[in-house]
Formats: sequence, C-alpha cells, structure tokens
Amino acid sequence: MKDLKTLEQEMTVPSEALIHDMAKIEGDILLLGIGGKMGPSMGKLAVDACKAAGIEKRIIGASRFSDQNAKKALEDVGIETIVCDLLDDEKLQSLPDVKNVIYLAGNKFGTTGNEGFTWAMNAYLPGRVAEKFKNSNLVVFSSGNVLPFVPVTSGGASEETTPDPIGEYAQSCLGRERVFEYFAKKNQTKTLIYRLNYAVDFRYGVMMEIAKSVLNENPIDLRTENVNVIWQHDANEIAIRSLLHAEAPAKILNVTGPEILSIRWIANRFGELFGKKPQFVNEPSGTALLNNASECHRIFGYPKVSVREIIDVTATWMLQGGDEFGKSTHFQERGGKF
Repeated sequence: MKDLKTLEQEMTVPSEALIHDMAKIEGDILLLGIGGKMGPSMGKLAVDACKAAGIEKRIIGASRFSDQNAKKALEDVGIETIVCDLLDDEKLQSLPDVKNVIYLAGNKFGTTGNEGFTWAMNAYLPGRVAEKFKNSNLVVFSSGNVLPFVPVTSGGASEETTPDPIGEYAQSCLGRERVFEYFAKKNQTKTLIYRLNYAVDFRYGVMMEIAKSVLNENPIDLRTENVNVIWQHDANEIAIRSLLHAEAPAKILNVTGPEILSIRWIANRFGELFGKKPQFVNEPSGTALLNNASECHRIFGYPKVSVREIIDVTATWMLQGGDEFGKSTHFQERGGKF
C-alpha cells in the first residue's frame, strides 16, 4: 500500500482540463466560507492549477476562522486569508471586489432548534452577497436536497425537475437559490447554481460512512438504498471551471457522478476488502434523493475518479488509520431533520 501522504497527493493533482480553463479565467478568485469541508482543498487546487498554468492570480479565502491552525494551513499553501463573519455586513462590504466568487457559505447540521440562523445564512446572506458582488462571476453552492425524492428507476431528478424540498434546511437552500436567481436577473450578474450531492473524500462522506459501518460491523440502514457520489477533487475542479459557465439569468447545474449506486453493493465491496460481512437493517423505500447530472457531464466530461477507485482509496485510508472530519452526511435522513 502507498503511504497516505503519497496517496492524497496523487489524488489531488490538477487535471489538464482545469489547468487549461484556469488560464482562461480572468481575474482573482475569492472563496467565501472557505473553512468548510470542501473549501481548503478547493483553494489549494486553485493555487496548484495557477502554478501549473504559469499564471499569477490571487486565491483568497474568507471565513470566521475559529481554528487558527486551519487559517495558517491555507496560508502555507499560498491562499490569502481574510477573517470575516459574513453576516457582519460591515465586514462583508470590506471584502475586496474580485472578478470571481465561489460561494461556499451555509448551514446544515444543527438546523433543528436553530432554524433562524440557518435561514439567515442560507437565504438572507445570499442577497447581501449578490449585491456586494453584482459585477462578479458567481458560482453558488447549493444542494440536491432542494429536489424531491424520486424513484430509484427514474434516472434521477434533472435541472428541469420542479424543486420540492423537505424540511427547513432544504427549504432554506431553495431560498438561497431563488435569491441568487433574483439578483442575477436584476443586476445581470453571471451566476451558476451548483447543486451538489454527494461529494466524498478520504476524510468524510457517504463512502467513508458505509466503510466504517462495515469495518465496525454496525448495521446499515437500507431505507434509502441508492445514492449518487462524486470524488471531492472532481467536484472541486468542476466548481472552479464553472466560473467560465456562469450566466444571467442564473444557470442551474446538478453535480454528481453518473451512477445511481446501491448502498448494498457498496457495502459488499468494502466487505470483500475488509474481510467482513456487512449487516443490513430495514427495507428499501424505493425512492431517494438522486441527481441526474448529464448536463454537467456534457460540459465537463465524466468525473476522473471512478467509483471502484473511490472504494479502494477509502479502504486504504481507513486501514492505515487516516484522519477523519467526523461530520456525518445523514444521507439516509428522509424527513429533512438536520
């Protein structure tokens, strides 16, 4: 087996397509809410792609940065950092005006019992950000949770599917989309709404959660038996490249892998690698939150990292004691309670 550092380095090299597109992106890039799960790796990828393209571009990350070590880690790889509570309008307005903004800020877990904060982050703040950066290209992270549960035989919900969010988190995500849509039309701000489910990486995600259950011989709930996933590095590349595809009115883009995967099948693959027999509970409901990302694949091609590769590297990471974020996706939640 490769050591974990080598494995991670090999799995996060910028592709030729990203390097080519980075050279076409005019201006600097600001990542709002860079302190989350995807932000740090996305920022580093943008820096690496600039170096590979032989261009100079400021990659800036704004976040509350309650963890000073996380802030320093970003600075060490060449990302400029700005400490900013985005809900503080004075600080928001003081952010530099840049040509390209990737909006990663939002709240999901802890919504139940703290609904007001979730709506402020997910539906109020977008209006302030849209006005502040009305002359920028915006890539706005959203969620497949805004879409309805669909039959697992449907091929997934596409961009043409009418949203039908369940629960306040998903409703507030639709609010975020609608607010950015409004300002994209009002100000002719080029905007791409990036509906993601589910990104997976060494340290978190659906794959790791299933793998942990198999390894620890914990039962796996099959009520939601099917899922989409995409390797985080591929999702990061698509997010950065999407800056070239922002439109006014806003373009909506589903982002995930091409397969509708079986949780049972994934668990059995991990079982073979771990020498364990997966344990299952409950019966499949026949519906799931599934994205049809064919438009994404038309624009950017299929993800570079295949599902079997994801399974293999996840198993390697876990068997060698790799670190984790400790943040569950709750992908099996069917009542919208986060």
